[in-house]
Amino acid sequence: MSAEADAALAEVTWNLDDLLEGDAADPAAAVTALLDEAEQASEKFAETYEGKVAELDGPGLIVAMTKLADISDRAGRALNYAHLRFAADTADPANGALLQMGSERATAIQTRLLFFELEWAALDDETAEALLVTPGLEFCEHHLRNERRYRDHLLSAPEERIATEMSVTGAGAWSRLFDELTSAIRVDLPEAEEPVSLDIALSHLHDPDREVRKSTAEAITESLEPGLRTRAYVFNTLLQDKAIKDRLRSYPHWLATRNLSNEASDESVQALVEAVKGRYDLARSWYRTKAKLLEVDRLADYDRMAAIATDDVTIEWNEGREIVQSAFDSLAPQAGEVVGRFFEGRWIDAPPAPNKRGGAFSASTVPSAHPYVMLNYTDRRRDVLTLAHELGHGLHQALAAKQGIFHQDTPLTVAETASVFAEELVFGRLLAAEEDPASRLGLLSESVEGQIATIFRQIAMNQFEDRVHTARREEGELSVERFGELWGETQEDLLGDSVEVTEGYRSWWSYVPHFIGSPGYVYAYAYGQLLALSVYRLYEEQGDAIVPGYLEMLSAGGSKSPEQLGALVGVDLSDPSFWDNGLDLVAGQIEAAQAAADQVLQARDKA
Repeated sequence: MSAEADAALAEVTWNLDDLLEGDAADPAAAVTALLDEAEQASEKFAETYEGKVAELDGPGLIVAMTKLADISDRAGRALNYAHLRFAADTADPANGALLQMGSERATAIQTRLLFFELEWAALDDETAEALLVTPGLEFCEHHLRNERRYRDHLLSAPEERIATEMSVTGAGAWSRLFDELTSAIRVDLPEAEEPVSLDIALSHLHDPDREVRKSTAEAITESLEPGLRTRAYVFNTLLQDKAIKDRLRSYPHWLATRNLSNEASDESVQALVEAVKGRYDLARSWYRTKAKLLEVDRLADYDRMAAIATDDVTIEWNEGREIVQSAFDSLAPQAGEVVGRFFEGRWIDAPPAPNKRGGAFSASTVPSAHPYVMLNYTDRRRDVLTLAHELGHGLHQALAAKQGIFHQDTPLTVAETASVFAEELVFGRLLAAEEDPASRLGLLSESVEGQIATIFRQIAMNQFEDRVHTARREEGELSVERFGELWGETQEDLLGDSVEVTEGYRSWWSYVPHFIGSPGYVYAYAYGQLLALSVYRLYEEQGDAIVPGYLEMLSAGGSKSPEQLGALVGVDLSDPSFWDNGLDLVAGQIEAAQAAADQVLQARDKA
């Protein structure tokens, strides 16, 4: 990276002051003031409505929900500020203290308002339905319907209050500890002057040089070892915490609560899992082709993401920004205008930094503010696609803000639609601009490997979670070795004989945050990827004709069910063949990449 490019990237940090409604020079005071206002409003709300929800008429319910929205907005501004500040620097004690204070006070507010959810769920169906059709209640109707789906899993009011109060020192505290532990991991790479963050080290697994990849993998494994037992203990504790909660709430299996929140039936999720597992051969086929390209008999786990192109294409921040902005502009002026605000309004934090949280995300925050995107941009071509991915989320969240706080966010199964669609848009531009056959193959391989990682690898991780949750409930506390065994088994189920799973790789489960903070989350990636690919295929076939429906889908946020949202763009999620159709698209992409690989191999043989 040039000094000029380095300086340009260093300036891409977010301005979190937009979340505060007080003196930005004293953010802790502003956060406290927001929480004070939310707490006072929650006390007044409870005095007005506790024990009286059954007495509300339609207009009264609208007033009550409007007040709840305002409380959620104020508390949400405060807590999102604390979370984002902590993500930017997990080592600063002041950030940790602010997050803890915010979490504790937000939990207290939530506890004070629990009665409303419980009393609403207790209404008989006839009364609830009569209220739900009240004109003017559209801003929260779908939310209220979803709340009633949890009726069979709610505890008594005193029990719910205790559970909510204890969450801040329970699962939430363990999850924060895990984030701090993984953010502090430093990897001693052979060629680096000083230890680097885990995210930067992982990016070296794309290096075309196999010795670099191997030494990087060994260094990562070594860096994971010191805290491995501690992270295993955190995982064990959270596994048992979830088992207890599932038992007390009468959930039939460990994934049931996630399926309920995703508005997905157990049967549809199982159909997705089985459909993907039934096509594991697609991933294996590509890895065998890649072994030929890399001139090795068989890939090792550290070879899977290796760059095919030997020129190791880099794209500095300003160029990456231009590519992504142009792609959104081409989709629709509205999309381009929204994405432009992320760059111009300092809604993005892009440079890697010591103690910054790894990975990337887009936080929707609250509708009265705006989303924020976090990246760890290292000038890899893959980082441009990550930027597009997160800005796809940001576009979705920004357009859906008009739905209000109850409907801005979508179920996880739909949440990846805009992000994957945006990736496909940018991928097409990168491919069109690449004339060198070997480099084009490198880009095609990156796309295929992205599909494999998002669909097949995520389902393999879902299967790891399934075995871990089951084993913890049947066997008791799991050893580090047992975690590694289950991780290795589920990875080998996916990879077959196409990739060697090395001994060191068996500890790599231990830095994945989704297992800790969002149990059951990962299958939604595969769900969303296949949905997004189907939508993008329609875009390729119909062009601009599909754009109004697509933007309407994004703008609807979570105000409709996944099936209703899919219908807006002509996708039938209730069709049993839907998953196979999506996987057929992936198969076609792999075949195209393999055809390009054959051309490169033939040219190599002639040289």
